[in-house]
Amino acid sequence: NIVQIYDLGRINESYFIAMEYISGRDMSRILPKADKVGIPFPMIYALRIASNALEGLFFAHTKTDAYGNALNIVHRDITPENILVSFNGTVKIVDFGIAKANTQLEQTRAGEIKGKLSYMSPEQAMGKQLDHRSDIFSLGAILYEWITSCKLFTGENEMAILKSIIDGKIYPPSYFKEDIPEEVERILKRALAK
Repeated sequence: NIVQIYDLGRINESYFIAMEYISGRDMSRILPKADKVGIPFPMIYALRIASNALEGLFFAHTKTDAYGNALNIVHRDITPENILVSFNGTVKIVDFGIAKANTQLEQTRAGEIKGKLSYMSPEQAMGKQLDHRSDIFSLGAILYEWITSCKLFTGENEMAILKSIIDGKIYPPSYFKEDIPEEVERILKRALAK
């Protein structure tokens, strides 16, 4: 459930990455389309897509080097734009462009914030050290939005959104939609725990 990279290199002064082509759409385009035609996005689809994305994240989070040492890869930018659904139903995570493994030499500057604001974990919003739980939080925020049709963290500007994330005021999904199964709500609460 991660887009495959086949080759990378340089031709003259241009660098390239040759990767798997996914014939489909990213989730930031699918949900608005359903909303536009008045079709609520089915929870069963939201759960399946999130489950497949979690399989991809699990693979990345548990990846080891040739000696069995954990690489501790964190995607750091799990957003609807980075979750693709092919026309045959395959789900792929894309854009590990800001992913970071703990073995990299480059250090993130203190306080540097990467990723898209509305889906950041509180520790990412505060510029703290991240681990796999940050990606799970981000996917939890996305799934929350998919099943309630409400964005979890909003604000009039970037600072207001960051404050909303850090304060961590999260209404249960059933507050917005009564038919959320208890198990789904329990899983979301755990994924979105500060």
